[in-house]
Amino acid sequence: MHGLTELADLIETGTPLYVRYSPGPEADAAHPSTDHESGLLMPGVSANSLEPPGWWTRPVADWLARRICQYLREVHEGARPWLLTGRETDFGPDNEPLLADIQPIAWIAPELLDEARERYRARFNAGRSTH
Repeated sequence: MHGLTELADLIETGTPLYVRYSPGPEADAAHPSTDHESGLLMPGVSANSLEPPGWWTRPVADWLARRICQYLREVHEGARPWLLTGRETDFGPDNEPLLADIQPIAWIAPELLDEARERYRARFNAGRSTH
């Protein structure tokens, strides 16, 4: 996947799409997801939904940029972002969906990460206090 417009078009098809930062689908299949703090196995891999919520009235590309940038720090830890779909089984410790029956869709290309980062910085007030 190379750009936010391409990703937004894919969202419009109605397929539930998620983004995950990890070594990739093969590595995830070989190692069950574990809650790092408790050590408990989880019933699926953690991912973040790319579907904008009902209250979102801004462009879909803004939502996608925000969601993609949420875990960019993991790229520096060796993870790669990729798109997937699957069946939600439960929720993880950060209230993220846990997915089983994973179907990989595409890797997120570096140029999409750059575009998302640029859009996020330009259109959001990241880090603003919530109180």
